[in-house]
Amino acid sequence: MNIKEKIAELEEELRTTKYNKRTQHHIGLVKAKIARLKRDLAAKSCKKTKHIGFSVKKTGDATVVLVGYPSVGKSTLLNKLTNAKSAVGDYDFTTLNIIPGMMHYNGAKIQILDIPGIVEGASRGQGRGREVLSVAKIADLVVIIVDNNTWQKLSAIKEELYKSDFRLNKKKPDVTIQRLGYGGIDFGATVKLTKIKEATVKSILREFGYTNSSIVICQDISYGELIDVIEANKVYVPCISVVNKLDLISDSMREWIEQSIKPELFISSVDGTNLDELRALIFSKLELIRVFLKIPGKKPDMESPLILKSGSKIRQLCISIHKELLEDFRFARVWGSTKFPGQPVGLEFELKDKDIVQIVTK
Repeated sequence: MNIKEKIAELEEELRTTKYNKRTQHHIGLVKAKIARLKRDLAAKSCKKTKHIGFSVKKTGDATVVLVGYPSVGKSTLLNKLTNAKSAVGDYDFTTLNIIPGMMHYNGAKIQILDIPGIVEGASRGQGRGREVLSVAKIADLVVIIVDNNTWQKLSAIKEELYKSDFRLNKKKPDVTIQRLGYGGIDFGATVKLTKIKEATVKSILREFGYTNSSIVICQDISYGELIDVIEANKVYVPCISVVNKLDLISDSMREWIEQSIKPELFISSVDGTNLDELRALIFSKLELIRVFLKIPGKKPDMESPLILKSGSKIRQLCISIHKELLEDFRFARVWGSTKFPGQPVGLEFELKDKDIVQIVTK
């Protein structure tokens, strides 16, 4: 029996096994076996297959990738949001390469990539889907575009992304695994586990070769999430779903679409409807903050903010300006999110959007 046949047999077993407390352990182990076999199959496929891939240089403060079926208006949208000149046509597969553009918003430079339209089976390589979706893995945000003809395919697109190792709108599970030289499996959990048993955790670890290892689980995970952590090839990225071609959608159809798939936004890339709202949504979902710098004795520069990720501290601010600034750092004065204007703070102070910062050096 070859690998594909083994996978098919296990998937059939999984399909016919009812989930309950008695079968929970068995199902978890079967899923682990399937995941390991698929990994082995993918490794063999990569060795045999050679393709000319897509490549793009990541630039700007963040990168957004537009994902969708062909002819949903991604190219037109890119042209409207950025300075790109992507080919536009009313036929499938207009975009044959990666087209980059730069969107300027709130002082941030946000790179937007228009990738070739994906098709059903993209995760299995249909339409060069694996190569196309591999580009999306550099994204800080995935924007799924559907239109009046493809909105019912939204779940199918998300499934293709899931099978291509994307975990949309999820954080990486708080699990630490370390290989050991001997001693079996050292299990530790800081929370009560309700979705997986300790015995199942150990069985899955052994299936992937972690016979001697230490694992610490700090959140209530499922066996699927455990397998994701072990494989260590998943991309955890925020995502928004947008319905394009609003100009072709009636009010009653819009209401039906909204109830069915609950998109974040309806737009029209042709007449520009809600494009300002889309820009604001992208900026918000990227969780970027603007920090304005102040030189002693002068007014702060409110025209050119420094763009940082939400949660950044004074330390990250100094590094983004120049690494050597840390060596001469004494303290910083902050106006905005502090208790009083110009409050002195240290390197571990967490910045907020629109803070004004003055760095004081030795």
